[in-house]
Amino acid sequence: MRGFPPMTQQSAIDRSSSNQGKSAAQLVLILDFGSQYAQLIARRVREAGVFSLLVSPTETVEQLRARKPTGIILSGGPSSVHEQGAPTCDPRIFELGVPILGICYGMQLGCKLLGSEVGSAPAREYGRSRLNISDASDLMAGVPEHTTVWMSHGDQVSKLSGDFSVLASTDTCRFAAVRHKSKPFWGIQFHPEVTHTPHGVEILRNFLFGACRCKGVWKMADFLEEQCESIRERVGTARVICGLSGGVDSSVVAALLAKAIGPQLACIFVDNGLLRNKERQFVESTFREHFAIDLRVVDAADQFLGDLKGIEEPQEKRRRIGHRFIEVFKDAAASVAGGAKFLAQGTLYPDVIESGHGHAGTAANIKLHHNVGGLPADLGFELIEPLRHLFKDEARRLGEVLGLPPQIVWRHPFPGPGLAVRVLGEVTEEKLAILRECDEILLEEIVANDLYRVTNQVFAVLLPIRSVGVMGDGRTYDRVVAIRAVESQDFMTADWARLPHEVLAVISNRIINEVKGVNRVVYDISSKPPATIEWE
Repeated sequence: MRGFPPMTQQSAIDRSSSNQGKSAAQLVLILDFGSQYAQLIARRVREAGVFSLLVSPTETVEQLRARKPTGIILSGGPSSVHEQGAPTCDPRIFELGVPILGICYGMQLGCKLLGSEVGSAPAREYGRSRLNISDASDLMAGVPEHTTVWMSHGDQVSKLSGDFSVLASTDTCRFAAVRHKSKPFWGIQFHPEVTHTPHGVEILRNFLFGACRCKGVWKMADFLEEQCESIRERVGTARVICGLSGGVDSSVVAALLAKAIGPQLACIFVDNGLLRNKERQFVESTFREHFAIDLRVVDAADQFLGDLKGIEEPQEKRRRIGHRFIEVFKDAAASVAGGAKFLAQGTLYPDVIESGHGHAGTAANIKLHHNVGGLPADLGFELIEPLRHLFKDEARRLGEVLGLPPQIVWRHPFPGPGLAVRVLGEVTEEKLAILRECDEILLEEIVANDLYRVTNQVFAVLLPIRSVGVMGDGRTYDRVVAIRAVESQDFMTADWARLPHEVLAVISNRIINEVKGVNRVVYDISSKPPATIEWE
């Protein structure tokens, strides 16, 4: 039995030089090998008060050293270490002298690079397993001797080098947790970052505060300060335009840029004809009241609706909207004094992952988004995306630090393509008018019943079907509206909200009675995954 080893001379020097000044200098890097849980690792580390950053596993030791990490985590991934072209990392990573934790694929890769053997498990293990701890001196400190963990792997370490010690095992995995005897490397075959591993957070905290000697004092104010400094350095004296939609993401970006560069910022609000009721008025009044910024409103509804005429395929809708969005911006930028060099966008980390831009290149291209996909080659601007490493709840916290009003900070997300992806099939002005009325009634009832803050996204969807109904003494054949309400922490996963039946009844009755052309309302009870939050 032993505790965490003392810092090596090299790691002590690195840490001393990197931690002078701001507490945010303590950084844990996560090498992303394409795991569906990689973003959750980043979240768990940040929740512990330590700033984390997902980076490509192709970074060299020199590049990693230049970042001055306090610790490194090797994520899981869908590949086998034996596959041709399987992602790997610089084998000299262990020469950095900083603590390294390998998770699932990351453990297998680390153990292989350090002389152990990896083979196929007798059967792919997916789900809960009982972990038996044999050494609780460091990584497993404070964890019950027998606990539940979440497994998801086809390979596992089959032969452990004599340079390793075993910390824990399961009935089917002899080397479920290991520690190198002379190098600061730990490996665990299970996933501590998911809620299915009840003591996973304790294991991660043992690594962060025991092995890495992190202080846990990082806060959003540090991120704000660093981003302002980074933006000023990159922008210089150039002008920046920001697409302002009134949603949380773009509002936070606008406030951040206003703080960083002040009058160099020009915010442009595009009325694309795909907005909710009174959306344009809300944006104009809110931002002219709370911000001393150069706000320009562009009416481009006819152009967007013209592009969408006859188009039913969801991805094609997004592509066309994205392309038109940039073209409108080009025209608007021409009126900015001195010209605009940069375009700021509220891209969040889930946008990056779901658009297939993960570091390991293995993420599914779930959607195209005008923030991260479908951009024309002749963009003409350099992108600034200061939120691309943040999750939605972190963006909200940043908004609070910036002093944004609660009605903006806690506003439900609204998709970049607007109601175009909530009118299934071809988008027409008639369908948009129907959907706007339904959406307004829905949100009125959600707010009136104090459900807005306990749900994370609520909206109506106009389906491309008609159903038979009876209204008064006559037969109807009208449209169907679906109600979608979800609860989520990070929008990477979501569960359908259990709205009270009496509230749903009122919503349904009001929509059918007040919106001409709708005779049926249905409630979506699909979770994400397998469904997405938006229908298109």
